Amino acid sequence: MKIGDLAKKANVSVDTLRYYEKIGLLSGVQRTRSGYRSYSQHNVEQVKFIRNAQHSGFSLDEITHLLSFRNAPVEAKPKVRKLAEEKVLDLSTRIDALVLLRDELNALIDQCAKSDAYCPIIDNFNDKGGDGFGKEV
Repeated sequence: MKIGDLAKKANVSVDTLRYYEKIGLLSGVQRTRSGYRSYSQHNVEQVKFIRNAQHSGFSLDEITHLLSFRNAPVEAKPKVRKLAEEKVLDLSTRIDALVLLRDELNALIDQCAKSDAYCPIIDNFNDKGGDGFGKEV
């Protein structure tokens, strides 16, 4: 199948497929004599695996490791479990940071509602100097 067909079946863009191939996530891609990519059902399954792993919070680098375990799921079980446990810890840390950020922003919103003279939100962003509140999570 052609790249556009794979893109439709896997619900991704053609550029995404080219990128996955470039970084080595999409393997086993054949080329026709004229140089066009030719994909198989295996490639459809690869892309769906990649997208499902992404939706579960895994980075493309982490997915590279997960893909390497696909052909030996029983032997890889402890390694995959460890990756998943690490991902849960990472997600928990990020959730905690987002909750703190939400609480800080809600406090500023409350201050803003009580103030007629100034905007505490703008003042806070001016005073932080890139640290603390508003820090990227």
